[in-house]
Amino acid sequence: MNLLAAASESSLPLWMVGAYLVALLGLGIFSSKLFRGTSKDYFVASRSIGPFMLLMSVFGTTMTGFALVGSTGKAFMTGVATFGAVAVWSGIIHSSVFFIIGTRLWAIGKRLGYVTQVQFFRERFQSHTLGTVLFVLLVLFIIPYLLIGIISAGKFMEGTADITPWKTGLVICSVVLTYVFLGGVRSAAWANTFQTLVFMLTGVVAFAMIAKAVAATTEAGSGTFLENVKRSTELVEQVKPERLVRGVHPVARENHEAAQAKYEEYLTEKDTWEALVNDMGAETAATVMEKPEEVKEPQLKPSMSRLLWITYLFIPLSIGMFPHVFQHWLTAKSAKTFRLAIVAHPICIAVVWLPCVIIGTWAAGLYAIGELTLPLNANGKVDTTMVLGSMVGQLVENPWLLGLLMIGVLAAIMSSLDSQFACLGTMFTNDIILPWKGKDYFSDGEIVKIARYFVVGVVVVAYLLSLALMKTASVFNLGMWCFSGFTALFPIVFAALYWKRATAVGAYACIAVTAVLWILWFQESGYGANKGFRVLGMLPMAPLTIASALALIIGSLVSRAPEERQINKFFPNKAR
Repeated sequence: MNLLAAASESSLPLWMVGAYLVALLGLGIFSSKLFRGTSKDYFVASRSIGPFMLLMSVFGTTMTGFALVGSTGKAFMTGVATFGAVAVWSGIIHSSVFFIIGTRLWAIGKRLGYVTQVQFFRERFQSHTLGTVLFVLLVLFIIPYLLIGIISAGKFMEGTADITPWKTGLVICSVVLTYVFLGGVRSAAWANTFQTLVFMLTGVVAFAMIAKAVAATTEAGSGTFLENVKRSTELVEQVKPERLVRGVHPVARENHEAAQAKYEEYLTEKDTWEALVNDMGAETAATVMEKPEEVKEPQLKPSMSRLLWITYLFIPLSIGMFPHVFQHWLTAKSAKTFRLAIVAHPICIAVVWLPCVIIGTWAAGLYAIGELTLPLNANGKVDTTMVLGSMVGQLVENPWLLGLLMIGVLAAIMSSLDSQFACLGTMFTNDIILPWKGKDYFSDGEIVKIARYFVVGVVVVAYLLSLALMKTASVFNLGMWCFSGFTALFPIVFAALYWKRATAVGAYACIAVTAVLWILWFQESGYGANKGFRVLGMLPMAPLTIASALALIIGSLVSRAPEERQINKFFPNKAR
């Protein structure tokens, strides 16, 4: 009720959000009625999920606040290059990972009864300790991923409806916790499917409405949809042309040449002034020539260098090590279930990412001409996490449409939270408690209860951490460092599936290099505060992943090869 009472001008949008949350909660409770009461059903939905629901649940769980709030803010700073750097690579790499990693892990998981990554790695490398170390790293990396969603929701609702972030976080965490607690991954899959459809449809509506509002600020005014998109983009080309290219825009180059000529003129006047001062003194020189006003040397930089753009391809590799995506893969009914996800995932990414990136680019143009107001963060710079919320809140005047757009953004954010909550509960139960006490120590019903208790604990911790970081965290930057860790661990899962010679020593070497370099570079970046931090001109995850892969290869080659009998368990076809 506090959420609904906080509307600034009209309570209708918040009533719509409230109705949506109630509907989502109802769907979650309904889907929990299908829960079969077993731990297998709670953890992997009895491996019964079909093609469409697998596509929606996997896609929905990858579209976090990083994709919506983060990409819009990033596009505000770097323009359309964000789409090519992140969305295009994601569409290509994600589908490839589904095929070469997902289908193979599904087959092994079904045959050997795995429900978590750690179970697979422990047996593949015959090391219980290695599994525990990986468990700690995966949890440390996934918690920031969780925070991205909660912080994004809080920032968005603060920008659109002036609601304090702690209220938003409390409401969405409570709703998600309820249906995940009751139905586990099955409820998460149902809710993800519903929410993914909602945010994809509302995303198209949001794009059309914002295009109309931005076009209305131009001399030509608003018109048809295509006219609005054209006029909004032309506005950016006039006032912020560098946001429309990856390199250097021709208009920006012309502006730079003019600024450079002005700077050279200033240098000439400065030299003349200093010579007069030396000859006659400052007071006498002032009577002859006015002191030139200082002009800074102009800088001409591309929105994104080619090397930096290429290294963005490492980001989507992280999906191969996401514990919550692994868990969704295991819910598939058969290997054929993956076909739709492999083919349609890139299309879904384009539908969601393209509007967000364009909206962020338009925001840069509006901000440049003073038509958009954005708050500053603790460092005195524009808070880019508020771009999407501010665009919706300041440009969309129809309360019905505003409510619809708010629902869409929250649906995208919440569609990843539920899977992550369920995943962490599953991991704590199966990777820590059961190995500690033994598989036969608890009954199947008790295992479900333990998982539910852990889910509650995870939600509480995540919510409290989000409150502590709400004012200072950058959603895009937090996501980048989180993904860096998962990406650097990708060589382990690839080698485990495709290289018989991969050993536990190699995996330890990969983990050690990842941990040391990640911590070192994270500190050098000011713990993520330096958004422009690069290593040899690349995103840190690129050299980090290359180094971790080399460590795995060298560590495996210098150590004793694994037993053929054990390897044949994971390479059955090649063993024949």
